[in-house]
Amino acid sequence: MHQKQIANTIKKYAATGLFCLFFTFNSWAHASPTILVLGDSLSAEYGLPRGSGWVGLLNQEIQKQGSAWAVFNASISGETSSGGLTRLPTLLKSKEPKIVFLELGANDALRGLTIEQTKNNLQKMIRLSKQAGAKVLLFGMQIPPNYGQQYTKQFKELYPALASQEDIQLLPFFLDGVAQHKELFQADNIHPNVAAQSILLKNVWSAMAPYQSLLLPEKSGQ
Repeated sequence: MHQKQIANTIKKYAATGLFCLFFTFNSWAHASPTILVLGDSLSAEYGLPRGSGWVGLLNQEIQKQGSAWAVFNASISGETSSGGLTRLPTLLKSKEPKIVFLELGANDALRGLTIEQTKNNLQKMIRLSKQAGAKVLLFGMQIPPNYGQQYTKQFKELYPALASQEDIQLLPFFLDGVAQHKELFQADNIHPNVAAQSILLKNVWSAMAPYQSLLLPEKSGQ
């Protein structure tokens, strides 16, 4: 009797179109592909009006193209590679991203992490993301020379080495075109200002070129 009632209900929904609508809605709710941005203050809109950071600009650019992709910004000011590694498994499970942007490491030196610790943390995040089925874009970072010549050099070389080893895309230097211009920074001379965000977006957009075709809306073919 119970099975008969279910069958009758399905017939009723199918007749009114509600059955198809129900499954279409459920499929849509889980089908929107996501870019996960895991970064620090450079991606968390520190000191900027809401929505004016490069992540917000990226989301706007994607929407202009009519893409169904969404951008989820999980960046936190002050975040280190250790903190990112701790949070990533939950984010991968809840957001199921197709692409992961890793913009971390710049704060590691401030927190006293060694080059090896930063490398291990980033490597684990890359591998966790790939195991979850996501493509990865690693943001190359550089630090001021006051940390010492050897540490500064090793830090700079860390990112291209990891990208090559793990076979992922690399943005060679996230702050390229910004770091050289004092007028593009806020009063603290650390965080890029509003005017710098379009330059940062341009850097990211160029680096994600191999993935841009994934963002385009599917065209109905003949």
